[in-house]
Amino acid sequence: MKKKSLVLGMASLVLASGVIAGCGSNNGNKNVEASSSSSPSSSSGASAPAKSGEVVKLKMWGGVPPESGPQAVVDNWNKEHPEIQVEYVRYVNDDEGNLKLDTALMTGQDVDIYVNYTMSQAQKRVESGFSMDLGTFGDYNIDEKMGADAANWKIDGKYYGMPTTMSSYFVALNKDALDAAGLPVPKEWTWDELREYANKLKKGDGYGFIQNTEPYSDPLDSALSKNGYTKADGTSNLDDPLVSKWLETLNAMMYEDKTTPPLGEQLTSKMPVEQMFLSGEVPMLNIGAWLLRSANNFTDYPRDFKIAFAPVPRLMENEADYVTRGGLGDFISINAKSKNTAAAWEFLKWYADGGMAPMAEGGRVPASKDADRDAALKSMLGSKPETYDEASLMYVTFEDATPKFVRSVPQEVVDLRAQEYEKYFLGSQSLEDTLKAMVSRHNDYLKQNAK
Repeated sequence: MKKKSLVLGMASLVLASGVIAGCGSNNGNKNVEASSSSSPSSSSGASAPAKSGEVVKLKMWGGVPPESGPQAVVDNWNKEHPEIQVEYVRYVNDDEGNLKLDTALMTGQDVDIYVNYTMSQAQKRVESGFSMDLGTFGDYNIDEKMGADAANWKIDGKYYGMPTTMSSYFVALNKDALDAAGLPVPKEWTWDELREYANKLKKGDGYGFIQNTEPYSDPLDSALSKNGYTKADGTSNLDDPLVSKWLETLNAMMYEDKTTPPLGEQLTSKMPVEQMFLSGEVPMLNIGAWLLRSANNFTDYPRDFKIAFAPVPRLMENEADYVTRGGLGDFISINAKSKNTAAAWEFLKWYADGGMAPMAEGGRVPASKDADRDAALKSMLGSKPETYDEASLMYVTFEDATPKFVRSVPQEVVDLRAQEYEKYFLGSQSLEDTLKAMVSRHNDYLKQNAK
């Protein structure tokens, strides 16, 4: 494990432009182990607890705005634990924000605890020596507390962080608009069917469907986590037929149907997709559970319609072949360089087992079996539960049994493919040339990183 991997990663982030964050499964991540074993019971690596009367100060870095739960969390902790005081530091979960966190870790700034939102980011920080092996502590069994899905976050068979939330990604729907069009709330559907919905829901020059850029490329990873990122001969599979189908479908929605905005326009204008959905301007939005922190904010986002929720559609016809992004998320690590790892561990256990309750209003449901999920659900629905279709929210959050994958594609692969498909969506590169370019660049990456 060498720090140079993080330095190179930081450099690539600086050079990357207009890149949409991608996601993935354990495919392509050689260090992820899918087994579900208990945490070791050694305690040799933790820092000593503070002396009596001494106040320990911790800094926790996360991507959620402080007013959307984190500040209430640390305030609650600080009231109960005068001997350990936590300060929350917000970084935006995008390329620039992750670079800010990585720089703070590299330069020895105060980072005691931090939240990873993708496996690729987590693994990079582990390789650079900035994540503590939580197996050092022996008083908390992550597998037992969080369930079998926690094992998707293991790196080299160890937990270098704790997954703390039940992650859900979905298409948010304006149920009033669906009812008016005579369309049901889907429990399973394809991208072709979503395209039909978008055409039926489109009004005038408006759009029928928009997407948050964070889960934008999830369909690629859904397909490739099933079919493989590489072929049997070890070469790139980025020209899989389902990749081509995703590109063609979205391109047709942009330019033939005009039911979704062209990607170039969305990126350059920094299109406020949440606001466009919550204002009633666009009836369907591909996003994750963080939508709820805005949907519950009726001061800034007043609305008079009910929100329903549908699973993210699949590219393949056969439902049995589908895997969707989800499982557990908000993977919280303790900085291995922190001088207060023992105190950070006490806070992390408390946070995971219920201290994170104020986060639920923003869609972050605790994963721990010891957390009060009924209270979390009530918080999720906010002050106006009648403005949600509760049955569909419960379905996408808890009941959808579709197998899940956790984002783990190396950032370099995410970047290179995004750079190529952006050219296609801009009309400057053909579909055939886009697929060839993605495969060629992926093969170069595979050769450079062969072990």
